[in-house]
Amino acid sequence: MKSVKSLKFSLLLLSYSLFMLSMTYYFLILNKAVILEVDLFSSSSINFSLMFIFDKISISFSMVVTLISGSVFLFAYKYMEEDPFSGRFIWILLSFVISMNLLIFSGSIFFLLLGWDGLGITSFALIIYYESKESQMAGFQTLMINRLGDVVIVLTMFLFLIEGQFTFLSMGNSMFYGSGIVLMLCVAALTKSAQFPFSSWLPAAMAAPTPVSALVHSSTLVTAGIFLIIRLSYNLPLDESTCMILLLCGSVTCLLGGWAATYENDIKKIIALSTLSQLGVMVFSLGMNFPALGLFHLYTHALFKALLFLAAGHILMVTFGSQDIRMMGGVGVLMPFTCVMFNVSSLCLVGAPFMSAFYSKHMILEKMFMAPTNFISVLIMMIATFMTAKYVSRMLKAISWDKTGTSLLSSYSGIYTSLPVMILAIGAISGGKFILSLDISNLEFSFLPSSQSMLINLITVSGIYMGLIENNLSKNSSALSTLFFLTPLVYGSTKPFSSAMSKIKTLDQGWIEPYFLIKNKIFWAGANLTNSGNWPNSRILISASFIIFFFLSGTLFSN
Repeated sequence: MKSVKSLKFSLLLLSYSLFMLSMTYYFLILNKAVILEVDLFSSSSINFSLMFIFDKISISFSMVVTLISGSVFLFAYKYMEEDPFSGRFIWILLSFVISMNLLIFSGSIFFLLLGWDGLGITSFALIIYYESKESQMAGFQTLMINRLGDVVIVLTMFLFLIEGQFTFLSMGNSMFYGSGIVLMLCVAALTKSAQFPFSSWLPAAMAAPTPVSALVHSSTLVTAGIFLIIRLSYNLPLDESTCMILLLCGSVTCLLGGWAATYENDIKKIIALSTLSQLGVMVFSLGMNFPALGLFHLYTHALFKALLFLAAGHILMVTFGSQDIRMMGGVGVLMPFTCVMFNVSSLCLVGAPFMSAFYSKHMILEKMFMAPTNFISVLIMMIATFMTAKYVSRMLKAISWDKTGTSLLSSYSGIYTSLPVMILAIGAISGGKFILSLDISNLEFSFLPSSQSMLINLITVSGIYMGLIENNLSKNSSALSTLFFLTPLVYGSTKPFSSAMSKIKTLDQGWIEPYFLIKNKIFWAGANLTNSGNWPNSRILISASFIIFFFLSGTLFSN
């Protein structure tokens, strides 16, 4: 049974987005910001308050979020029509969007936690919506990894208490405690934005319905951490240690996402890994101290990634829910309009000229050669750029040009699937130029030798060529397809919970009963990894060595 609430909420969100567009233009013309502070109570000369910040950053980001949300709600009206609980789904999805808007306008730690925890709870409810074993595992993994960031944010309240205030605007009064707060909040943002080594939950979140994935991977949840770092960097410049962490985490995440997508055949997981890669590009930009450029790429990425997910969702409608790209060969002939939209969004992902992402992603790569970054991070980003072009061309070849691999439903399209795709396609094509004309502060200049500028284009073209000539789509690598064993660190085996409980039981009994330690020959904190049978020692050593190598190399080669 269709839910009419989806159409009503879609109209409301799109109208709100148009209003936010006019407000963005108004704030840009006046070059002003409005701060609203509500005092809760005062104790020992310390004010506990909620703060709202209305400036060009928060209003423009809210405009992008609501524009994408309105399009997704319109698409969900058709996509979820067979679901008997579509009304409940729409209400949870609306709560998800409201939580993101609360976080966007937050200016104090209390108001931030309100939107931050709202995103965590509603995302968990949306990921486990289908109530399958896979979705429950993915929801639990997402909740636990994001809880690490929540704990770090709660710990920052002690530093805020030492400073005597809980707002972001006055953190620069004490440089020592302010830098500590920024560092801890950046670590929390890395967990929410699925940066290395917290990347495994993002591909697992694909167990949610496609409209949820379109929101999560474009403008909500994963972008919450990026937006928090951008807000902090505008108030207090990031110190060298924080920038080094962001550079290494961003570059490694970009590499892992692109490399794993090359060995993946699930279309939704490929798009999810592409999100992981682009989030790494944004964090890398923030590590170079270019918050305006990172925010610009955040906007362009949100527009074309939502379009990519909606086009993929339309393809899934005619393939009986099959997500294997090896079985989608006839989609390009059957659905030319959807295939064109899929190609447009994929070209944005590569950073093709005249697309919106070209203005942001290509500039970040050029700035990379100008900024005082370390050599290891630059090298990793070059490899990641090659991998991005390779898996995008590989995916397009499988969907658009290969022969039909399975039976397809007859092509059907209506206003509820075509209109949101067209809205987002306009943003994906012309959004970059429009944002630059709207706000000149996003404009950056680079002065590079022609050889370095051509190197970026050569790497991209080489990646496209390698993806086109690759014929085998079924290859698999346990190391690369699992983000260098980050995913098995969480899942372990087919019985992860029983394995974890057995280790906890062994640990408790080992600490309480010394005889139990001697009898079972458990030498490391009661955790006998050699006898568990779930994880070979070689995989643990590879994963641990991979983490240690990149952080040590970043320390040695940093300027």
